[in-house]
Amino acid sequence: MSKKKILFECQHCGLSTPKWMGKCTNCGAWDSLIELNEHQQDVVKKTKSTTSQPSKAISINEIKEEMVSRFSSQDAELDNVLGGGIVPGSLTLIGGSPGVGKSTLLLKVGGDIAKSDKNVLYVTGEESTSQIKIRANRLNANSDNLYLLSEIKLEEVLIELEHRHYDFLIIDSIQTIYSENITSAPGSVTQVRQITFELMRVAKERDLSIFIIGHITKEGSIAGPRVLEHMVDTVLYFEGDSSQELRILRGFKNRFGPTSEIGVFEMRGEGLIPATNIASRFFNRDSKQPGSALTVVMEGTRPIILEVQALVSQSHTPNSKRQATGFDNNRLNMLLALLERKLEIPLSGYDVFINITGGIKINETSADLAILAAIISSFRDRAISKETIFLGEVSLVGDVREVFGLDVRLKEAKMQNISKVLLAKKPLEKTSIKTFIVDEVTKLLEWY
Repeated sequence: MSKKKILFECQHCGLSTPKWMGKCTNCGAWDSLIELNEHQQDVVKKTKSTTSQPSKAISINEIKEEMVSRFSSQDAELDNVLGGGIVPGSLTLIGGSPGVGKSTLLLKVGGDIAKSDKNVLYVTGEESTSQIKIRANRLNANSDNLYLLSEIKLEEVLIELEHRHYDFLIIDSIQTIYSENITSAPGSVTQVRQITFELMRVAKERDLSIFIIGHITKEGSIAGPRVLEHMVDTVLYFEGDSSQELRILRGFKNRFGPTSEIGVFEMRGEGLIPATNIASRFFNRDSKQPGSALTVVMEGTRPIILEVQALVSQSHTPNSKRQATGFDNNRLNMLLALLERKLEIPLSGYDVFINITGGIKINETSADLAILAAIISSFRDRAISKETIFLGEVSLVGDVREVFGLDVRLKEAKMQNISKVLLAKKPLEKTSIKTFIVDEVTKLLEWY
């Protein structure tokens, strides 16, 4: 009698191991490994294995380049994030916190695509068709080519795809769909992985564009195995609080275009619409308060002026608080240590809070100088002019280094009537903005 093979799988990252462990060695999650039965083990092996015939390597010069065709989603911001439009046969994963607007955006996009004489199927596993109809009335998304299907069984969805030719498919959400061929519960790692594999196969065979909505965990990542993000062609994340009007759609993976672009949307009564005049939406020029400084960041090819807010208050606890919203907390600690070392500002007994307005997360180092300026402004209780921006990366030795795309940033600043800029090096192109060179952190005090 053959010995029974035991296999454990992590419910956070999908790691498979023959031995149970209290902590997953891949993602570090505790008590996340569960034992799979024989049928689930067969599904895992089938998903990870390939059934294609061995291929023969050919020279790259012999490969003919195929032009990627696209069709518009009828939404300029979404097209911008996707790199110019939706690619037929692509599989796109979109995630975000509850209430941020994932279903609202895709229903509006599905309705607009349906109005362009394309058949669209909206599969909902969380709401009834009547609930979707009420939302469609508010979004003006009604069309004869938009079909709703309230179903959570994958096999029924595949049968519907056989009955009618569809050009666009929306799955809301991937965690609610299950396959009757898998014994595990809906939303489990095995279910999500196998269903995504089937949807990917359908997308490539039928040249069908598929958008799937994914829930996110409390850590901010899409629930399910990390292999899910590797299987799809495009991964999009919604950023921003559901209580705010502005929502940021950022691309983290795109096999058909760049991943550096973002889409800015505004939540209104008629749904998520592309935000207009976003240049002045992320900073306020009316009030002049201590602890506020302006900078310009690059989101793809789009320069955006942001307001950096800092609050420095005396701490009443042994351990001072260091908290940042929209900025890396580790980098904030490094900048605070630099202030104490180079400028001899005693911040060890103060709580420091940093906030980036508009819900944008700064992923570049060009805002370092603005962070320092806002902290010094709050510490000294002196306001900074709203006609001044700060551009520069700060190193550990106290040097201020130039940033990329300086000319583009200054052009955007000029359009917003910015008159002064503090930077590390003068721009190549002539500008009417007065430039002040700050190549060392110590020169910040001279400017103040």
